[in-house]
Amino acid sequence: MKWTKRILPVVVGALGGYLYYHYVGCNRGCAITGNPFISTAYGAFAGFLFVDWKSIFNKNKKEETKENK
Repeated sequence: MKWTKRILPVVVGALGGYLYYHYVGCNRGCAITGNPFISTAYGAFAGFLFVDWKSIFNKNKKEETKENK
């Protein structure tokens, strides 16, 4: 369950990047949308940016302090 919050946005972003390539992308001259691999990678990176890292790190710090006490 805890990995879902980290992995799901990346997978959804990658799927979105591929779908953008498939339905909107161009055949020549486009650096990002002309290649399915690059478009998928950009989408995955965009999904990665939506991960709420701050709450994940704060949760880990709280668990560490509980274990140390």
